[in-house]
Amino acid sequence: MAGAVIFDLDGTLIDTERYYRIFWPKTLAEFGYTLTDERALMLRSLGRPFAPALFKEWFGEDFDYPKIRQRRKELMEEALERDGIRKKPGAEELLIYLRDKNITAAIATASDLERTERYLKKVGLLSYFDKLISATMVKEGKPAPDIYSYACSELGLLPDECIAVEDSPNGVLSAHRAGLKVIMVPDQTKPDRELLKYLYACVDSLAEIPEYL
Repeated sequence: MAGAVIFDLDGTLIDTERYYRIFWPKTLAEFGYTLTDERALMLRSLGRPFAPALFKEWFGEDFDYPKIRQRRKELMEEALERDGIRKKPGAEELLIYLRDKNITAAIATASDLERTERYLKKVGLLSYFDKLISATMVKEGKPAPDIYSYACSELGLLPDECIAVEDSPNGVLSAHRAGLKVIMVPDQTKPDRELLKYLYACVDSLAEIPEYL
């Protein structure tokens, strides 16, 4: 039995990952840039310093990442306020199961802590988590291992005592590099053959996870 299950947020517990896929291209278009869907998918859970560096590689050294990212956040917040935030099927049932089994639940997300708390509260899941870890707390975001290594340290557990639940390649790589077993619940795309090598399991929904704990 795992000592802790550490979850990604966007695309894993709440249905928000697809909004990044929509609003990165829309925002970039406002500033005169074109972002393909293939490149938009590469940005899932991509943290500092990797995301700013990738944009500069694509669009040049004068690319104003903070300004454009802030605009993307504004547009996305407007859409989520309008549409509402939905939790992923089976999320609450899984968290209740973990609580009943005395398995610690934590978050390790590329999102900032304010947004993480706000979104979890909106969908009624905040109270289930013992720790919320944001990539803003570590030197490098996903796919570097920092956030998962830090989460394990904060929980007082070794990486091999924890299971990570992720939906995207960058998240999977981050958890794997930190030494955790990784269960993937694909959101936007299925894992390719290379990514499958890093997975403890790949499931269609959160409801299937208890059998791997």
